[in-house]
Amino acid sequence: MALLSGCVCRYPLGMSGGQIQDEDISASSQWSESTAARYGRLDFEEGDGAWCPEIPVEPDNVKEFLQIDLRSLHFITLVGTQGRHAGGIGNEFAQMYKIKYSRDGSRWISWRNRQGKQVIEGNRNAYDIVLKDLEPPIIARFVRFMPVTDHSMNVCMRVELYGCEWLDGLVSYNAPVGEQMNLPAYPAYLNDSVYDGAVIYRYVCGLGQLTDGMCGLDDFTLSHLYNVWPGYDYVGWKNESFPTGFVEIMFEFDRIRNFTTMKVHCNNMYSSHVKIFHQVVCYFRSDSDWETTPLSFSPVVDETPSARFITVSLANHMASAIKCQFYFADAWMLFSEITFQSGIPSLPVPFPEDDPTHKVDDSNTRILIGCLVAIIFILVGIIVIILWRQVWQKMLEKASRRMLDDELTASLSIQSETFAYNHNHNQSSTISEQESNTAYEHIFPLGPDYQEPSRLICKLPEFSQSSDEPAASKSTTTTVVQDGVPHYAEADIVNLQGVTGSNTYAIPAVTMDLLSGKDVAVEEFPRKLLTFKEKLGEGQFGEVHLCEAEGMQEFMNNEFFFDISEDQPVLVAVKMLRSDANKNARNDFLKEIKIMSRLKDPNIIRLLAVCIYSDPLCMITEYMENGDLNQFLSRHEPEGHLALLSNAPTVSFNNLCYMATQIASGMKYLSSLNFVHRDLATRNCLVGKNYTIKIADFGMSRNLYSGDYYRIQGRAVLPIRWMSWESILLGKFTTASDVWAFGVTLWEILNFCKEQPYSQLTDEQVIENTGEFFRDQKRQIYLPQPVLCPDSLYKIMLSCWRRNTKERPSFQEIHRALLDIQP
Repeated sequence: MALLSGCVCRYPLGMSGGQIQDEDISASSQWSESTAARYGRLDFEEGDGAWCPEIPVEPDNVKEFLQIDLRSLHFITLVGTQGRHAGGIGNEFAQMYKIKYSRDGSRWISWRNRQGKQVIEGNRNAYDIVLKDLEPPIIARFVRFMPVTDHSMNVCMRVELYGCEWLDGLVSYNAPVGEQMNLPAYPAYLNDSVYDGAVIYRYVCGLGQLTDGMCGLDDFTLSHLYNVWPGYDYVGWKNESFPTGFVEIMFEFDRIRNFTTMKVHCNNMYSSHVKIFHQVVCYFRSDSDWETTPLSFSPVVDETPSARFITVSLANHMASAIKCQFYFADAWMLFSEITFQSGIPSLPVPFPEDDPTHKVDDSNTRILIGCLVAIIFILVGIIVIILWRQVWQKMLEKASRRMLDDELTASLSIQSETFAYNHNHNQSSTISEQESNTAYEHIFPLGPDYQEPSRLICKLPEFSQSSDEPAASKSTTTTVVQDGVPHYAEADIVNLQGVTGSNTYAIPAVTMDLLSGKDVAVEEFPRKLLTFKEKLGEGQFGEVHLCEAEGMQEFMNNEFFFDISEDQPVLVAVKMLRSDANKNARNDFLKEIKIMSRLKDPNIIRLLAVCIYSDPLCMITEYMENGDLNQFLSRHEPEGHLALLSNAPTVSFNNLCYMATQIASGMKYLSSLNFVHRDLATRNCLVGKNYTIKIADFGMSRNLYSGDYYRIQGRAVLPIRWMSWESILLGKFTTASDVWAFGVTLWEILNFCKEQPYSQLTDEQVIENTGEFFRDQKRQIYLPQPVLCPDSLYKIMLSCWRRNTKERPSFQEIHRALLDIQP
């Protein structure tokens, strides 16, 4: 199931930041004036430290609540809670709580998760912040936190809401109730299980799965892989239940809007007689009457069985309600998400001369002009200040970089046999910082995306620029030569843009030139022998598909081994470049083919064949039958009594170590070629038979893992929970930063991927924690030792997370240590 908007709609809405005003925070009661509702702000210690109700909360509480008015509809995906600490004086917190919400302030709805559970686990102490994802998210203006206890006790709460403004303006949709599809193995329930309105013969006056930000799978029968029933994320209807041949859905909005488009995510699985609608007819209502002339739209017929968004132009119709009739194209029609793009029309303001009863007052006009001139001067002053601050920040950033250069210069060792190097000359390369081609944009703590400069000056170590140092504006990064081995700065690295918008391995420029100069060592494969199975991911330049390839064995040499007979199809991943991709993307795609064809290691995904004689360009790589390691381990349990009781599949500790050793072996091979992976994680490791592991690079392109990547507004997408501190703060990606990521990957494995790294921290707090590594004042937070993890393995993890890059072990050392641990 793909997350449509929740992954980017996770911004704090203003309890801790102060954007939510005191008058918008209310409560059922308060213990005292110093524990009033306005003090219920996450991570604040004002007043007596939190909101506390007047009396102890009783079991089955339906009375006490803390309420927040967001002033407009918001899409809320995450909530945070905290107790009352008050510098050690207080010790009250809510162990559990419920949430109620309202869009209009009159009808209140109890939130339930996708399994129907209302109670949310809260805090275990008075000071830690506990964040909980809302699955499903809620669309509301008013939100109430209601503490829950199993016995009478005093509670106090501080809270925060995370999400973004609900720009659709949709307040309800009315639709026929979804139906059940009888499949050969088991039924698919295509009902709207999270609808928050009335459900009789229709869904009435509510919102649900069509607005929860989750897109359904291409194959809707595979939803059980995500611990829900088949067809869970779709609402579907069968043609024979509708004599008119169409399904009518009515959408109600918060006000009259100017509509441009409607996007409908439809399933298109022909094999189950499911197709996108062949026509939609929409009627518009702005006041009390529906327009008599509807808008009609027919999508282009597409034979690809992928689920997709169909964009319907609404031609700037003005309306507060839309009624759409979706006509069947086959036996079934399945929708998982419907969104609208619209603007709020401005009201015309009459000019004074239009009304003869109004006369222009010259004195008022002069005052108005004077005010406008003053405002213009103020704005010019603000612009000057902002520009000055940006220049000042860049000067500080460059000075700080010089201070850390000896320790943090990204270096990639080029082995002497890789290319001829003259040991008799002390060569160096001077490269301007502006030429850096880092795939992830440089994120330094002085950047305006995170903190005000005044706050950071207090946190950074003191430094001064000596008189003989070059000016900050002319700062350069110089390669360092040690022990006769050249080290290359970040600007010497070539980054290939992957088809999904992610980057493949970072490669030293010299190595790239040597490898890519050879002919492609793979054969052209007939497209007709590829059978589409599932879309693994997509991005700006193309898609990654899971396919079956017939007769692949005939195209392979003896280096490849397939544990299946020659007449059986081989499971492969196909990276496909869109035919309309630009020239740079096409060149990078061909370079990636040349590089991937040279990677030959049992623990690295291999390039098998290509389709480059015609568009779309494709590269065909290995894929493993058990999928990625993250999903594989999350479906298993450690061996023990609990696993026996639950009858769950298990993985032994020895096999966990075996898989970790294979990852280290594959990374040892990549590092020997001076390749930097930059996204090592369990999601990028594939699992075959007998716990065989191969390292890949599909993770960033998969919607399933969108929550593992942090999107900086309008800029880079970073897997920050796996990244070293120097990668986040300085944009330095080296083998040493891959070692850091390996430590996090090892932590995932020992936790059976049941928890995201630093799950107790927000993305912003993870970035703040890297600042603690930078300052090195022993306040940085490390990932805790997993329950199943012996001390010897945890010591390996901690060595991977050493602050000094030179003190981290090499992959060769890690691989040797893991071999020693295995029985």
